[in-house]
Amino acid sequence: MPRLLSSSKRFYMAGFLLAGFLLSGLLIVIISARGTAWAGNAAQFIVIEDTFGRKITVNIPVQRIVVLNSDALEVLRSMGAQDLVKGVYSEIVKDGAFFREFLDRPRVGSWKNANAELIADLNPAIVIAYENNPGTELEKQLSSFGIQVLRLNFYKLGTIAKEIRTLGKIIGREQQGETLRAWYGQKLDAIQKRLDKVKEKPLVYVESYSAFHTAGPGSGGHDMCVYAGGKNLADEFKVPYSEVTSEWVISKQPDIIFKTSAWGNGFERNDRVFFNHVRDEMAARPSWNLIQAVKNGRVHVLDSGIWTGPRAVIGVAYMAKCIYPRLFDDLDPEQIHKEYLESLQRIPYQGVYISENLSGGSK
Repeated sequence: MPRLLSSSKRFYMAGFLLAGFLLSGLLIVIISARGTAWAGNAAQFIVIEDTFGRKITVNIPVQRIVVLNSDALEVLRSMGAQDLVKGVYSEIVKDGAFFREFLDRPRVGSWKNANAELIADLNPAIVIAYENNPGTELEKQLSSFGIQVLRLNFYKLGTIAKEIRTLGKIIGREQQGETLRAWYGQKLDAIQKRLDKVKEKPLVYVESYSAFHTAGPGSGGHDMCVYAGGKNLADEFKVPYSEVTSEWVISKQPDIIFKTSAWGNGFERNDRVFFNHVRDEMAARPSWNLIQAVKNGRVHVLDSGIWTGPRAVIGVAYMAKCIYPRLFDDLDPEQIHKEYLESLQRIPYQGVYISENLSGGSK
């Protein structure tokens, strides 16, 4: 017959078991706490896709950036992330008035051919560059320093929303990025809604910075033409950029002509003299008086600041109003621009951005 434990022994045994249970629970809590701390201290990362279509793993949030892309610099300012910019491209001085707060940042060479050693000296986590400039040699040079190059354009309306979301994620400014995306969407949707009523679109010749260089499918200028409701003559080439002849333009008889002027510095101008001069030279080309657009005074020169890039939506508003003056009679591109600069860029509105019509007036 088994022996029964005395009451005192049973008491001590119960106490021993209870103590063991409590000790086990305490160990679990300690281990769990240590696990949480470790997870909190571990580097976080995200896999993003850049404009090249490359999958890139980035440690987040990024705190130090060198910017070789003026359009990216503008988007970063809209997100309130100026403090993350530790170095910039040398040509920023040409837009010094617009990017005044970045002029004191170290310069690392041209946006087309940056100096890898100067970049490395600034110890950035990433470098933001255009898709095709500088060349991919930059990645090879910076990889030994552990610095990643992200190719994000920010100059095509068809891809800028995706690029803004990507940038917002890697710098921890997702909410600001969504606010910017929503603003673009609202302005473009309002224009597209009216264009849904248009049955026949006028023919448009789009000329880039150099004479007879036109913007076709895949270019930012083509996107702007389409969003503004025009039928781009260069659509037939099926490539982003083509050089055409004067005879080709005359034979196509465009209804309206748009040209952008390189480094027009519209932000610093207080009159239209420069843009009018570029327009007049263009209209005076041999035999261009035979073109309907020239005959009807429908030749317009836009500042490079609103030609593609983050302010392309403003350029689209101007273009839509030029193409369809009655349909967009109450559209005020200047007010949209003012809203963008003062609400999103947080700088005062100023400048002139488009030529007058050949027949006079600015609309």
